[in-house]
Amino acid sequence: MKTITLNPGERLAAGQLPRQGVLPAAIMQSAQAIVDDVRERGDVALREYCKKFDGVDVDDFRVDPKLMDEAIQAVDPAFIEALKKAAAQIREFHEREVEQSWFTSRADGTILGVKVTPVSAAGVYVPGGRAQYPSTVLMDCIPAKVAGVKRVVMVTPPQKEGGISPYTLAAAKVAGVDEIYAVGGAQAIAALAYGTDSIPKTAKIVGPGNAFVAAAKKIVSGDAGIDMVAGPSEVCVLADATADATVVAADLMAQAEHDPLATCYLVTCDAAFAEKVQGRFAELLAASPRAEITSASLADQGVVVVAADLEAAIDAVNVIAPEHLELHCDNAMGLLGKIENAGAIFVGPWSSEPLGDYVAGPNHTLPTGGTAAFSNPLSVQDFITRSSVICYTPEGLMNDAPATQTMAQAEGLWAHALSAGLRRKMVEEGLEGFDGVDLGDINRIAWPVDLVAPKKAE
Repeated sequence: MKTITLNPGERLAAGQLPRQGVLPAAIMQSAQAIVDDVRERGDVALREYCKKFDGVDVDDFRVDPKLMDEAIQAVDPAFIEALKKAAAQIREFHEREVEQSWFTSRADGTILGVKVTPVSAAGVYVPGGRAQYPSTVLMDCIPAKVAGVKRVVMVTPPQKEGGISPYTLAAAKVAGVDEIYAVGGAQAIAALAYGTDSIPKTAKIVGPGNAFVAAAKKIVSGDAGIDMVAGPSEVCVLADATADATVVAADLMAQAEHDPLATCYLVTCDAAFAEKVQGRFAELLAASPRAEITSASLADQGVVVVAADLEAAIDAVNVIAPEHLELHCDNAMGLLGKIENAGAIFVGPWSSEPLGDYVAGPNHTLPTGGTAAFSNPLSVQDFITRSSVICYTPEGLMNDAPATQTMAQAEGLWAHALSAGLRRKMVEEGLEGFDGVDLGDINRIAWPVDLVAPKKAE
């Protein structure tokens, strides 16, 4: 792990972090070509890409729903119980996020409010490369169902041998997935965004994936809604001398084993503790079945920040704005108010980050790459639309039309002002409409007041 030592009064700079920032141009170009091809040729292009990238000939992309039921019977009952426990706690947490439509009224009878509507269909991308992720199925599909989405569609890459993992299929059954399609990569995102003969389009697309999936989501954004453009997983551990070095080392490895590009940060004021943590890696890696991936991540992407004091350490955490943040500190809960930027915060020594990955309840689809400074975890809000509701009475119109016309006149938008002015005339003169009515000076209906020109600066 690279070590950055901050002198007293020195701040961590974002440029010191091992982040690539935007997606490489070559990946964006390749993803754009795939998206355009699928948009034009539909299923024919999908089949070609499944053969090219996955080595699988796919005739029917739709996965037989019976396979979900069979998977429930095929996997270990202990796994099913774990799935159900996780699903119940994820559902309970996200039910607290449900937003209701609301309305209010003014004294003049005007009604204002917000109408909340679930999106018509949500597409969920579930990776199937280096590992299977049934937890992602639960985390991304259950909030959609809680939001009231009627059609939740899962896409996941086809497999050369054995088909889709029964663990993933069992999770889909527990999460209430409506449709599953065996297609992955940028081509799956394109199919969800634009639809093909076999795969009807969805209004929203969520879920993690590789760089090509992220690039495709960025490309289709605007034609379909997306949750975020996610990068490699990351964790930041803020630790003081009260922390256990072995536990901290294991927690860093828990992110590093995801991907060689996963990033692990250790922020501390104690250089000796940081060295102690790094000294634990060799023993733990020797027992890890994913040692190669884990060691590559720690060596190439790992960063230790040794700050002069706790205030500087917390500032460094906020600059990092990590996907996952663990607080291994004395009075960890007392530090919570000082944390400004983090996707998920794990408070105290007992709050293992993997608990959040699987069963705690809050969503594990989180902003990465520093985007926690302005983005949010996946939630029920990602699967709804909000429509403003505005209902005026004649009295309310008369109260607000003059100001509306004045502002429209200042912006030079004549028809805007006329729209309100015609209604004023109807109320003032008791008209039911303008058939056969002489409008008179229509400019005065639109702009009844001559605005004084702005004063020139002296």
